[in-house]
Order: sequence, then structure tokens, then C-alpha cells
Amino acid sequence: MSSDATRPEDEHRSPSLVSLAQGFGISTEYYSFFGDLVQVPAATLRSVLSAMGVATFTDAQIDQALLERDLAPWRALVPPSLVIREASPVQVLVHVADKHDVTLGIELEDGSHRELAIPDQEPQQRDVDGGAVWRLVVEVPQDLPLGWHAIVAQQRKQGDVGVDRDARCVLAVTPTSLEVGNLRPGYGGRGWGLMAQLYSVRSKASWGIGDFADLADLVDIGGNRGADFLLINPIHAGEAAGHIEPSPYLPATRRFVSPLYIRPEDIREAAYLPSSQRALVEWSHHSVRESNTDAERIDRDAAWAAKKAALEVLFKAPKSAARQRSYDEFVSREGRALADFALWCAIAEHFEGTIAPAEAADSASPLVASLRTELAERVTFYSWLQWVADEQLGAAQKAALAAGMRIGVMHDLAVGVHPEGSDAWSLRRMYAPGISVGAPPDMYNQQGQDWSQPPWRPDALAREAYAPLRDMIRGLLRNAGALRIDHIIGLFRLWWIPAGSGPDAGTYVRYDHEAMIGVLALEAHRAGAVVIGEDLGNVEPWVRDYLSSRGILGTSVLWFENEDGRPRPPEHYRHLVLATVNTHDLPPTAGYLAGEHVDLRARLGLLTEPVEQVRAEADHERNVMLNVLRERQLIGDHPTEREIVEALHLFLIASDSVLFGVALVDAVGERRAQNQPGTFREYPNWQIPLADSAENAVLVDDLADLSRFGSLTRAVDEAMRRVAAERGA
Repeated sequence: MSSDATRPEDEHRSPSLVSLAQGFGISTEYYSFFGDLVQVPAATLRSVLSAMGVATFTDAQIDQALLERDLAPWRALVPPSLVIREASPVQVLVHVADKHDVTLGIELEDGSHRELAIPDQEPQQRDVDGGAVWRLVVEVPQDLPLGWHAIVAQQRKQGDVGVDRDARCVLAVTPTSLEVGNLRPGYGGRGWGLMAQLYSVRSKASWGIGDFADLADLVDIGGNRGADFLLINPIHAGEAAGHIEPSPYLPATRRFVSPLYIRPEDIREAAYLPSSQRALVEWSHHSVRESNTDAERIDRDAAWAAKKAALEVLFKAPKSAARQRSYDEFVSREGRALADFALWCAIAEHFEGTIAPAEAADSASPLVASLRTELAERVTFYSWLQWVADEQLGAAQKAALAAGMRIGVMHDLAVGVHPEGSDAWSLRRMYAPGISVGAPPDMYNQQGQDWSQPPWRPDALAREAYAPLRDMIRGLLRNAGALRIDHIIGLFRLWWIPAGSGPDAGTYVRYDHEAMIGVLALEAHRAGAVVIGEDLGNVEPWVRDYLSSRGILGTSVLWFENEDGRPRPPEHYRHLVLATVNTHDLPPTAGYLAGEHVDLRARLGLLTEPVEQVRAEADHERNVMLNVLRERQLIGDHPTEREIVEALHLFLIASDSVLFGVALVDAVGERRAQNQPGTFREYPNWQIPLADSAENAVLVDDLADLSRFGSLTRAVDEAMRRVAAERGA
């Protein structure tokens, strides 16, 4: 094989390159959605390895990288992290220099300490960097409590007292399985809830966009009708300046919350403003208040401009000693992550409307260090916004529990972040440069998908003891009772696409799913939360079984559940799933029944087959479903749209699925889709306000008296109770 620096696209893959890629968890071949075995080109393997910091331009570099990969564990006194299950037999590898002794101990999270005994054994020996190194295999005690602990190692020369090397291995002891539990009595160990795009659900008092006050009202309405949860879209923070990205699935950070959802009047200091300052807040509100009844489009930029003006006034209002202490405690708890996020916001604002210098893109640059001081007041402002958002989100969760919900707010976690956002800026070392994630070609997207998001590096996560994942999950669950994880398969493997390549030119990169799911389970257990994984699409069969074994629910969508060419009988649904009729990537059920998904794709030029053929297939799918509903006597010969929508929900309730979701759009008769996959500017994705079948805006204030909403939620609640009674639960 040639050792030239440049390689043609179709070059032969050497065994060494394949071995090196596999050593980093990079798939060198995979089965496509269509069942074909695909050999990943050498060019793709090289690009992905390069993003992991591995040079492969020459044969010598590949050989050296293989050696470095092999020696890496031997150079570490102990590994940087270890994630284990409770009461499981696990060993830690300790590497000690020749003619040295080592002592080991475990520092428990509660501050106590336990010594680790080194058993008599015949250790392995290897020459590392010109010296002999011994490998010891040490058993980790199986009676350790759940939590974040550390294995502490100290190495000293034989006969010496002083330590010449020490190291810490973060040890996470995680639950084997989560429990759903804690649902309302009378429902047979199952529960139901509502699903809403929060930004789209406004009230008369909103600022042109749904907010945390609307969320508190929504959970109260749902809780008093028997619902146990309210699933909302990701509320991660987006841009701090300029145009706000509409998609909640392309945030600037997944660690912090969008201040766009703050209700300014609910900030305590608002009640004590002098009349002149209160007038400023009211004027800002007045500028967007009338848009609450606009059923056409959500204008995030206008809403944020108005809110920000009001929040600037409230930020300057004096706080009581107790309020100041609460804010200080919040800042202290969130630490450097909050400081960096607030600084990123302040810098974006500082350079708004100009071309920022290249140094500003490097969080470790001297310029950024200088701006941290220069923009201190603005950094405080953006930190304060997070404190306010945290308080209001916490109030919404308390309202949910007070209304009888056993779970309450269910957050949604996006797959990744914007490549120019806060997380990619402050945690640059955690992300693979020159790579975006997406999905390979399938029957729905024949060219594949590129989501324009940088992936976490698996090796960096292990080095950082999964702290970014831990802190993200912990923050999301602080004011929630459940977490839905979009594309949970990303904790197992992600489709990496090299920059400049199409989505079909990528490959899968595997993550340590045992560690990732373990960290997720530990933080969910501590929060007493339920976890749901969106496991639709091209998923390896064993993954769903694995998630179920860990107590993590999967996802079932009625229109995607088929068996022998017919809708899957509800009796055949999985137990540990959140079952729903639709999803945010489909039109509401009324629109789906009317073929809106076909008409919309035809108008936008997204169809790859003749529109007549696609429409005929959609009509056939609908008619088959209606026949199944008739067979089960859920509808008559000439059902109304409303009757069909309710029947579809009752069909699912006959399953044994533990959670059941009702989309708010289905409860009000909305037909328009929130998102049309495969579009960017062609369709107003994530900007459609909640409206009824006549496209009249539906406000939170209207829901309690809306007959269609009352009818569907009542039918669902009664069916859940009836099925539980019939089963003797």
C-alpha cells in the first residue's frame, strides 16, 4: 500500500486502517436500511479518525496510532472513569511501574473512605516507553452504594515514603433498572398525559409565545382531568442575539433553558416596581400582546425583543436579601458552566451586527478572557435570566404535582447542539471537529439526513468521566418528573458525516452505551424520574431489549406500528413504551386522516414517487385502519373526524403500554404539521401556533370550555379506568 499523503476516494482499505478504525469504535461496515452490507470507504474512515485526533496520512502514522491505542491503558495508573451497575462483579485495571508499590482506596460520595486490597496474583508485564509496567487486576467491592465515587491510586518507589504519582478514577455506581411506578391509583399501573409544543400554546397574557406561566396552567388543566404528565418540546436555550433558530432541536446549549419562556410579570420584583418602570414593562407587553390570537405564525424574534426590554428593567430592580441569597446559591451550584454560557451570550450580544474577530470563537483566547471582565454586567444579566427561568420552571412542576399529576413536566432532550452554539464553544474539546451527525438513507429520506450538529467524542466523554452528560441530565430533571430522549440510539451509535460529504458518505461511531445509559439511569433514579427513549427507525433489535432491561421506556407511534401488512394489534404492543397516535414529525391526526402529509410534500416538491401513487397508498393505509376500528366496534359506518380521532386513541389504550400520550393538536382539531422533515425555508417549521380545524387560534384560556378537548380527554381517562377495572388491576 502506498504511503502517499493524498488518497483517492475509492482507495483500497488496508487491514491496519480497518483495525485502527474499529479500535476507536468506528464501523468499517454496516447493514443499510434496505438490508445491504455496506463497506465504508477508506476516505470516510480517515476523516472520522482525524476528527478523533488520529493522523492516518501515511502507513507509518497508522502503525504508530495502533501502537498508541494499544499502549494507552498501560500508561494510565488507573482509567479516568468507570461506570458500573450496583452489586455487579467488576474489576479495575491498575498499571504500576516496575520497582514501585501502589495503594488503592475508594472515596465515597458521602466523604467516607474504604481501602482496596490488592490480591495476590501473577501480574502481566509489558515494556512501556522504555520501562517495565505491571498490570494488576483489582476487584471493586459489590456493596458500594449508588452514587459518584472515586478510586484513588498512589504509586511510590519501593522503600520510599513519598508519592511519585497519583491518579483518580471517577467511579459511578448506577442502578440496574429504573422503575416507572408512582402513577395514579385506578389506572392499573399505567398513566396518560398530554403532549404539546409549548411555544405554540399561548394565553391572553402571553407575549406572543407560550411560556412557563402557560405551562403551569396547562399542567393544572391536564392534571385535573386525570393526566399524569405533560410532554413538551425541548426548551434548551438558543441564540442570544440576532435571529432565533425556530427549531427546538437545534439549540445553542442543552444544559440551560431558553429565557424566551420567561413570563416577566411573574418575576417577584415586578410587583414592587415604581409606576414608571412598571409602565415600561407594560408597554413592551403591549407591543406583542395582540399577536397571541395570530393563528398564522409564531414570531420568536418579536417576542424576545419585547421580553428582553422588559427583563432589562426587572434585572435592575433591587432584590431582597433572601432573593439575593437564592440567586447567589444558584450561580454557585451551576458553576463554571453557567459562567461560560452567560459569557457566550454576552459576547454574541456584544458583536451583534458586526463580524466578530476570529479570537472570539476560541473560549480559551486572550480576547475572551478580557471580555469576561469587560462584559461582567451582561454576564450577570444572562446568569440572572437562567435563575429566573429555573424558578418559573420549578413553579410549573409544583403546579403539576398540586393538580394531581404523578410525573408532571416531561422534558424532551435534543440529539445535539448548533455547531456555533454555546456548548460547541465552551466544550470544544468534547466535540469532533469537521463532523456532523445525521442518518443514513432510508425509505423516507433516500439521500440520508444531515442534522448539522457536531457529535460528542466517545473518548473525550470517558476522559471527562461523562460529566457533561451527567450535568445535562441533572439540570433537565431538576424541575421535571420525566425525560424523553430524542433519538436515544445516539447513546449507542451515531451516524458521523465528514464535512463536505453527503449524508450517504458517513458511517456509524459507537459509544460506550453501558456507561452512557448508566449515567442516565443514575441521575434519573436520584430525581425519581421516568425516562423515555425515542427508538423509532433503523434500530438494532437488541437495543430495545437492552433499554427495557434498564427500565427505560421505548416509543410506539400508531402509524408506524405494522404487522403482516396491517396495523399492529394493541395487544402486541410492548409494555415499556410511551404509546401515541402521532408524533411532531407528522401532521396532527385530523390532517393525517385528510392526507395533509401527502398534499404538503407534493406542494413542496418532496415526493420521490408520483403523487397519485403516494396518495393512493395513504388512502389505503387510512382505509385499513378504519376497517380495524370497525372490527373492534370503535366506530360506525359513517364516523365523523372527531369520532375517528377518539377511536384511534381508544384503540391504543387496549394495549398494555405503560404510558399513553395525547397530542394537544389532536384534542383541538388542528390539521397543520409543526414540522415537515426535509425542509428548511420551504415550510414554517416549529412556528405554527395552536389552532382549531378552522385555523382559529386556541388559547390556554379556551381549553377548559372547548368541547372537543373535553370529549377526547374524558374518553381517554374513562377508557384507561375501564380497561384497568376489566383487568382487575
